[in-house]
Amino acid sequence: MSFAALDGLDWPILEPGTVWLVGAGPGAPGLLSLLGYHGLQQADVVVYDALVGERLLDFARPEAERIHAGKRGGKPSPKQADISLRLIELARAGRRVLRLKGGDPFMFGRGGEEAGALARAGVRFRIVPGISSGLGGLAYAGIPVTHRDTNHAVIFLTGHDETGELPQSVDWAAVATAAPVIVMFMAVKHLGAIAQMLIAAGRDPADRLAVVSHAALPAQAVVESTLGQAGDLVGLETPALVVLGPVSRYREVLDWYTPELRSNALG
Repeated sequence: MSFAALDGLDWPILEPGTVWLVGAGPGAPGLLSLLGYHGLQQADVVVYDALVGERLLDFARPEAERIHAGKRGGKPSPKQADISLRLIELARAGRRVLRLKGGDPFMFGRGGEEAGALARAGVRFRIVPGISSGLGGLAYAGIPVTHRDTNHAVIFLTGHDETGELPQSVDWAAVATAAPVIVMFMAVKHLGAIAQMLIAAGRDPADRLAVVSHAALPAQAVVESTLGQAGDLVGLETPALVVLGPVSRYREVLDWYTPELRSNALG
């Protein structure tokens, strides 16, 4: 295998005083985009999230500064305003800044907030999309988020806000029956309460439910249950995705990420 065909191509340049907001993908280092890898090879400083693995950071230049800026709901974390300010300060100091975010920057990654802050400060930036865990992570669990035999719509939502509590902005009654499949990020802590609200709004307690922990990593684990039994699930590992709806049944034939394949740390 060779990447020589990529050498000499007209790759965009991470200029001094600019910021690239890069999606790292769902976990496996091999799922980082080519453009993301190229950015890591140019950056003077990498500001990375809590869910970005060390193997991904190894793709950066050895001399690049690494700054942890992880945010985990309900736990002591840097304030979002402080993270955005740090990016601005680093760029204004003439550094080539790469902000490495788990999944995709614009899928519950606060990339929109950070890009907005950069724009208001007059700092040039580029968005490098990543594979969202809500797509790629579930794919590693053998769960297609859409399948023409089961659903033509899917809802993505977050199960907690920045304080760690249930988000008040989610209309749980409205989303309960709006789509056959609901994918929930950061929902383990409040899963029992969420299940009760969805059932009260008309969702079938017998609906299939799967919890995918450490998606796209060798430690990946999947727990399958039903919406009505969600409150009884204990000891679920995080980070985790929760998928509600019929698509998890395809795991019976699509569960391809075997122990033998997990020995490859790149994915």
